[in-house]
Amino acid sequence: MAKITRMGSNQILSNSVEYHNFVFLAGITADDLSQDVSGQTRQVLAKIDAALEANGTDKSRLLNAQIWLKDIRDRDAMNKLWVEWLGDEGRPARACVEANMADPRHLVEIMVNACK
Repeated sequence: MAKITRMGSNQILSNSVEYHNFVFLAGITADDLSQDVSGQTRQVLAKIDAALEANGTDKSRLLNAQIWLKDIRDRDAMNKLWVEWLGDEGRPARACVEANMADPRHLVEIMVNACK
């Protein structure tokens, strides 16, 4: 039976799960919720980089991304940073939608899956 590796687990979720060289990250949000959508997006992308590295992969190996914005009108500001961060190495399949957030101060949440 293949091994499933969970990191950063609590009673509700794991921050990441690895199975058969696929890495699934939980939705990632900013820590400093006083920032605007650009500031929060920068934080989230840095946290994704760190989480992928902790799992032995990087953003060039992304398979898909799901992005939730509190206000879809922030899509252009978020996309500007997304495109800069992503570069030309590996554009994932992606969805971006407006959503009510668990904490109304959260302006963006991003969840990605990658392979090793």
